[in-house]
Amino acid sequence: MSKIGKKIILIPEKVKAVLSGSLLNIEGPLGKKSLNIDLEMFNLDVTEGKEISIKPKKVDKDSKRLWGMNRSLINNAVIGSSKGYEKILELVGVGYRAALKGKQLNLQLGYSHDINFDIPEGIKIVVEKQTIIKISGSDKQQVGTVISKIKSFRKPEPYKGKGIREQGQHILRKEGKKK
Repeated sequence: MSKIGKKIILIPEKVKAVLSGSLLNIEGPLGKKSLNIDLEMFNLDVTEGKEISIKPKKVDKDSKRLWGMNRSLINNAVIGSSKGYEKILELVGVGYRAALKGKQLNLQLGYSHDINFDIPEGIKIVVEKQTIIKISGSDKQQVGTVISKIKSFRKPEPYKGKGIREQGQHILRKEGKKK
């Protein structure tokens, strides 16, 4: 049995969830998301637009594996359309800075050239200071993808800790060479 799959998903007041065929459409103040649910494997109950529950029709190895994942995908879509997701990146290093130029994020990361990152649809980026970037959106997967792409431009190095990291991320530091 799936511990996560058993939990019921509560829908906030501003969010609407409608099941049409095998598509579950979730619409809220921050955006829309439609998920394709395999109704041959799962029973999906939307009770009066207040809660959603998902149960497998037949409990076997495959349905156990997919039960919790499908429940998590539905829950992430509900949270994303009501509250949204937000992550904060920090630029650590001398001369490292970020700026917004139209629909591009301009990063100066100690290279001989600036890096211009095109901001995808559905993602909002705010540069608070020159070294703090806030990334928010309604799709958890898209926010995570953008974060990992920006972090890949300059990964944190273990000696001085310079690079791009998430707020609160711990970097294992190494001791330098001794004489």
